[in-house]
Amino acid sequence: MMPALQHWMSGWLLLLCMLWSANAQELQPRRWSHLPMGANFSGLGYAYTSADIYFSPSLQVEDASLDLHTVAASYLHSFEFLGRSARFDLVQAYQYGRWEGLLEGKPASTSRTGMADTVIRLSMNLVGAPPMKGQQFRDYRASVKECETIVGVGLTTVLPTGRYLKDRLLNLGSNRVTVRPEFGIVHNRGPWSFEWDLGVYLFSDNDSFYQGNTLEQDPLFATQAHVVYTFRPGLWCGVGAAFGTAGQTSVNDRP
Repeated sequence: MMPALQHWMSGWLLLLCMLWSANAQELQPRRWSHLPMGANFSGLGYAYTSADIYFSPSLQVEDASLDLHTVAASYLHSFEFLGRSARFDLVQAYQYGRWEGLLEGKPASTSRTGMADTVIRLSMNLVGAPPMKGQQFRDYRASVKECETIVGVGLTTVLPTGRYLKDRLLNLGSNRVTVRPEFGIVHNRGPWSFEWDLGVYLFSDNDSFYQGNTLEQDPLFATQAHVVYTFRPGLWCGVGAAFGTAGQTSVNDRP
């Protein structure tokens, strides 16, 4: 690490709000889709994130930016629970992040490579999407293709398994547990799907935060909406937007 950046990182709160707000704004369409029971799905994806970061003028940091590369593997299993259709999701990502900027007018940078926190999710549909498989599932999907409404609830947990260096401010892992209960509605009209999701992020404390401090964060409320068009089974495209609010961060009870 460059000596200049070690001084840069002595400001505790430089990136906390930006990083966790970005994490909360993930867009995930079709999370309430009706699936046949007993199905297993796996996938591999790549995401690139670029962000401009703004600091307090007193820190003398300018033109700061983050470039984050993420490769994620996912697994999904659908099953019946309490007479309703349910699903289990598991996502594990590997990341490379690089932070750059000007400290007191001079270039400074650092990078991190390693595993991100593990994400698991349990969800079930309360209205619509009954548990079915085989020909029964296909017949039902054909009968509701013109109009259908699905209502579901879920619980997502982020486990602190990512790479974390307690003597560094910038990390890929969070070193804390995040729990997100959520509620979702999907209305299908022919090939179109209109989706809405509401959730709240609940954070445990990070007692091994930078320089031996304790990081706390208030609940963060987030919502997202999507419009999806299905060309045929297995081929679709969508547009989505997300919004989050609250989530005040503090170190040693200081905002």
